[in-house]
Amino acid sequence: MDVPIISRQQCRQLDRRATEEFGVPSIVLMENAGRGVADKIEVFSGPQAKRGPIVICCGMGNNGGDGFVIARHLELRGWPVRVLLWAEPAKLKGDAEVNFHILKQSAVPIEVFAGDHDAARLAQLLGGAAWIVDALLGTGATGEPRPPLDQVIRQINDHAAPKLAVDLPSGLDCDTGHAASATIIAAHTCTFVAQKPGFLLPGAKRYTGEVHILDIGAPRKLIEEMIS
Repeated sequence: MDVPIISRQQCRQLDRRATEEFGVPSIVLMENAGRGVADKIEVFSGPQAKRGPIVICCGMGNNGGDGFVIARHLELRGWPVRVLLWAEPAKLKGDAEVNFHILKQSAVPIEVFAGDHDAARLAQLLGGAAWIVDALLGTGATGEPRPPLDQVIRQINDHAAPKLAVDLPSGLDCDTGHAASATIIAAHTCTFVAQKPGFLLPGAKRYTGEVHILDIGAPRKLIEEMIS
């Protein structure tokens, strides 16, 4: 069976149609995505792994919202978790905003960087990390990551902990496979629903590492229509 592939535009259409035509609430899709990534982190870590900390780096969009869900599920399972946020909490919207407030009520440590790159503070918070989770930029991002995320990505790459990318490594164009000058170099990428075309192009594997396709609850009928 051929591996299904969906583009950036198809990702948007799939999310919209799942909600509008099939009645799957978008927050359910986000919940399934985040929980699926949390499951994978536990598998990758192994039963005898040192318990964390898992440092989850989040941006302001739905990719960051996935990160909030990942943090909640890992904390629920006993992992020490730190969430680092490059966004103003008051500017979060939609499902990301909802999941941020759930996380905040759950007393998971959240460190807000907003629009700043504080290298010393970031180095301290990355200290001892068992994993660094990249939930900074999603499939909608194109071109060079804007400051301060370009500097943040470079500093994350310089850290020894393995990185896991949520949906795609931040800085990698999911359609073209072009890597920005600042692109996360991940050991694993957990992408949703299907492969992205850019992942299959020469050079992309350096950034994606091993790619895992996760189900988020979109109906099979819809997926088959999108990739037919």
